[in-house]
Amino acid sequence: MLNTAIIGAGPYGLSIGAHLRKRGIPFRIFGRPMDSWLAHMPKGMMLKSDGFASNIYDPEDGFTLKQFCAEKGIRYADSGVPVSLETFCAYGLAFRDRLLPELEQTLVDSIERSEEGFVIRLEDGETFTARRVVLAVGITHFEHVPASLSHLPAQYVSHSARHRELERFKGRSVAVIGGGSSALDLAGLLHQAGAHVQLITRRKELAFHSKPTGKTRSLWQRLRNPASGLGPGLSSRFFADAPWVFHYLPESIRVKAVQRALGPSGGYFVRDMVIDKVPLLLGCSPEQADIHEGKVRLQLRSLDGTTKEVVTEHVIAATGYKVDLGRLPFLSQGLRSQVRVMNGAPVLASNFESSVPGLYFAGIAAANSFGPVMRFAFGAGFAARRLARTLHQSLSQDKKEVAVSAHFAASVK
Repeated sequence: MLNTAIIGAGPYGLSIGAHLRKRGIPFRIFGRPMDSWLAHMPKGMMLKSDGFASNIYDPEDGFTLKQFCAEKGIRYADSGVPVSLETFCAYGLAFRDRLLPELEQTLVDSIERSEEGFVIRLEDGETFTARRVVLAVGITHFEHVPASLSHLPAQYVSHSARHRELERFKGRSVAVIGGGSSALDLAGLLHQAGAHVQLITRRKELAFHSKPTGKTRSLWQRLRNPASGLGPGLSSRFFADAPWVFHYLPESIRVKAVQRALGPSGGYFVRDMVIDKVPLLLGCSPEQADIHEGKVRLQLRSLDGTTKEVVTEHVIAATGYKVDLGRLPFLSQGLRSQVRVMNGAPVLASNFESSVPGLYFAGIAAANSFGPVMRFAFGAGFAARRLARTLHQSLSQDKKEVAVSAHFAASVK
């Protein structure tokens, strides 16, 4: 029987696998490496996170993004130099090659609970049992499209995660819904690709990160507005560095913090791609949508209660992700029904274990339990360390139980 199966091969799955490998924990890891980034992010995008916060984590910090860029001759700085999507993806694949060559790109077809653990069936037909399963499946299962748009045919509306290539929108009218990083990135890149794009957001004004000045900050500035893997500020520092403390806050406070903290904003480098280039409809939300003469007719409601109409060829909902275990089709219905959830997300113990013994969640699915850091690659380090320690302790306990059973069997003979 396999000790641990890791499902997912993005920054979280890769980091967890590297930590388990170092501790000698038997495991198999499944998934397309860096799939959320390689297949679901638009070409030309820059990461909003600083370079130092964009690592994939091995136990000895022996292969950081900084080291990868140095080896490849790519310009890098801990902050102040945006990391391109292409660089980050290439780094993730190099991490896989160097630290997890055993990664299996076969996808998981189903997971069911059994008396011994979990029965896992792969898409190629192989079936095996694992004592423990770690789900690090990333964001793409949880695309959220508002109800006012979700009824439209796929040819007229799509989620932002569906657009790697943007050239097909050249010369076409596109409405991007949203005011966060994905919406701003897409709006700017669509404009560069020759699309007639407009951005519609319920926000009264757009928010962008401040451009680094390169100047040394005073001690008072550093204390008042400390740097962190999630950006500057006391709250960001807390979310980034103390997810284990966040876990012990009351559940209602945790959920509200995840919903409200680190609100929609774009990288400083996106401002010039959008402002004075992309038409903006601020303070507006789509209330209704229908198809008229081969185009989407959007009825928007403004914050002041007035309405307006927008007609476009395609709508892209850059409206984020909402965790819902019902969106994981490979989890059997019986298994899903046994997982305690809050607002669709699993409720996790301090070691990332769900209410089903042996079933663990990492990444965005763990955000309600460990905070906003779980929505970012920076959180993979904490998750990998905590899970590796937990699973190592479980392995030791398994060995003790086997030894006791063997001793008992020998004494009976």
